Amino acid sequence: MSIAEIVPSLLAGLDVPGADNTLGLPQARRVCLLLVDGLGHELLREHGEHAPFLSSLADRSIDAGFPSTTATSLASIGTGLLSGEHGIVGFTFEVADEVLNALTWSRAGDHRHDLRKTLVPEVVQPHPTVFERAAAAGVAVSAVAPRDQRGSGLTRAVLRGSWFRGVAGFGDLALAAVAALTPDRAFCYAYHADLDTIGHFYGPGSDEWLLQLSFVDSLASHIAARMPPDSLLVVTADHGMITGGERIDFDTEPLLWQGVRVIAGEPRVRYLHTESDEVLDVWREFLGARADVLSREEAVSAGWFGPISPLAHDRIGDVVVAMKGSAVLVRGQAEPLFSSLKGFHGARTRAELAIPLLCSVASV
Repeated sequence: MSIAEIVPSLLAGLDVPGADNTLGLPQARRVCLLLVDGLGHELLREHGEHAPFLSSLADRSIDAGFPSTTATSLASIGTGLLSGEHGIVGFTFEVADEVLNALTWSRAGDHRHDLRKTLVPEVVQPHPTVFERAAAAGVAVSAVAPRDQRGSGLTRAVLRGSWFRGVAGFGDLALAAVAALTPDRAFCYAYHADLDTIGHFYGPGSDEWLLQLSFVDSLASHIAARMPPDSLLVVTADHGMITGGERIDFDTEPLLWQGVRVIAGEPRVRYLHTESDEVLDVWREFLGARADVLSREEAVSAGWFGPISPLAHDRIGDVVVAMKGSAVLVRGQAEPLFSSLKGFHGARTRAELAIPLLCSVASV
């Protein structure tokens, strides 16, 4: 059971053709899906006293898919597909001789280099979205998200088909989500990012993170209390998070450079595009028990990415490195911000992969 099944399961109750409630979710004619970036299932269970409303809902988790990172998971929410099919295979990945930062839709390492004209979002991710399917079936579909995401590359790639409602904070997010449920058949996707940001800078479970979690809990409870009758609030996330431990710096390990043409991904999962067959063995020996180092074919055969399309195949890289435990593979010179973070995600531990799936039905 994965993140890709959430929206199709909810759309089944809205009579969208082809939608199947594979997750067995409650059905309603008005649905708000609140995605809280970084709200891992394990973290919520551990710190439930800081989120009394969310903790009062039935405790259920599903899999975020691999890699467990925002761009990939939002693409799965929007398309109903896993990364091996929709092709948004990570935070950064190589496509058409560019390393694309999928969150900013810019060249990795250079946010000023906008790639929306050369890497057209609707071409990079060409599959129809589930939002388009719902809109075509007569459902009023809205996306409530930060204002600066309007027209962004990722929004165009994975959220098209929805009416975008830009918001600035908790207050207008809650009210915009409730307003989106006014029509008789309505689906609202609402996104909140700050818990993830706080986790990256201060660490998941830090005092700052716990206070932010309490704010998120209040946000969800306010939406639930204001929903019209026959409405359903579903709260989920895109990934969990761990506190980083040992830091291995690619930029200061010349042995790791040999035969590597491009390194993409992020500190917990890396894609290596190689010029030598020896890279796989070198990285396996160097990282040892600190990582699973697989060839693309091995990772695909293991089912890490789900079914694989030609679109995604080459983007994955020749070698896939998924860090284990709490180790991170940073780039101190090329990615200085990442190297200074405390919280990370992207790999295959349960703390990163498990996300909550919480439901609250509006009282009549």
